[in-house]
Amino acid sequence: MSSASKADRKATLDAASWLFNVVTSVGIIMVNKALMATHGFSFATTLTGLHFATTTLLTSLLRWLGYIHDSHLPLSELLKFVLFANFSIVGMNVSLMWNSVGFYQIAKLSMIPVSCFLEVIFDKVRYSRDTKLSILVVLVGVAVCTVTDVSVNFKGFLAAVIAVWSTALQQYYVHFLQRKHSLGSFDLLGHTAPVQAASLLLCGPFVDFWLTNKGVHAYDYNVISVFFIVLSCTIAVGTNLSQFICIGRFTAVTFQVLGHMKTILVLILGFIFFGKEGLNLHVVLGMVIAIVGMIWYGNASSKPGGKERIIYSIPSNKAQKEDGFSEPTEADEKV
Repeated sequence: MSSASKADRKATLDAASWLFNVVTSVGIIMVNKALMATHGFSFATTLTGLHFATTTLLTSLLRWLGYIHDSHLPLSELLKFVLFANFSIVGMNVSLMWNSVGFYQIAKLSMIPVSCFLEVIFDKVRYSRDTKLSILVVLVGVAVCTVTDVSVNFKGFLAAVIAVWSTALQQYYVHFLQRKHSLGSFDLLGHTAPVQAASLLLCGPFVDFWLTNKGVHAYDYNVISVFFIVLSCTIAVGTNLSQFICIGRFTAVTFQVLGHMKTILVLILGFIFFGKEGLNLHVVLGMVIAIVGMIWYGNASSKPGGKERIIYSIPSNKAQKEDGFSEPTEADEKV
């Protein structure tokens, strides 16, 4: 296969991966919004446990059919990943409860610089000036169209810090584990989903009772609410898989930056289906700024030097003997 054909195939798969993630992520947000706002099912942590239980059923079926092969993930790595992932889920829910919506959105936006920091520290990634500026434009645009009232207290700030760092670490770990252990997206999901499902279903009802003062067992279930729960769990399988696919193909930073396109789509669909009172000039302006920033980021990060991993190589023994000393050399690998 020629290099041009390989590049075209990669571009097609990249676009399909993003489309898969955008459709499933926006879909599950709209379904969950209807389930929680319209039908009063406010047990987000337990619902997430059900999502991973459904994902576990699918991965078990695919393993039985032979589509997922046996692979190894050290227990210590698995437990660290699940710890980060579960703290992310609970932290986000607590942050939303204890903070204003405006500060909650600011905390979500701060995941991008935190993810950049993790890549710079652990992966020795170097960003060009244009790439940094494009990320800043995305942050400004999303902030303009989502951040309104901003108030914060100490416990809310602490919850936001835990949520941001645990989410950034979880997303970094997705890329790290796939690369380190040569795991496919289904393989990694097959390892992590059962543990996340068990832990969230065990702790979720208690966390939800603490957050809402309501018991999941006392909810008034009916045909429509159960339908939305099942629909949410079904879409969640695609959301979980597409996240692993996208972060595996790209990086956590790219996933975060371009992922804000989902924020824009959720706002637009919210205006369409749940009322247009929030649609005004500064929101539209923020959307336009964010989209321009995403296009700029895609262009800047794909250029040579836009986003590269610094690799240090050590000269051969022969060169060391001839020179009398060794000096590590620096090379760049495009991320």
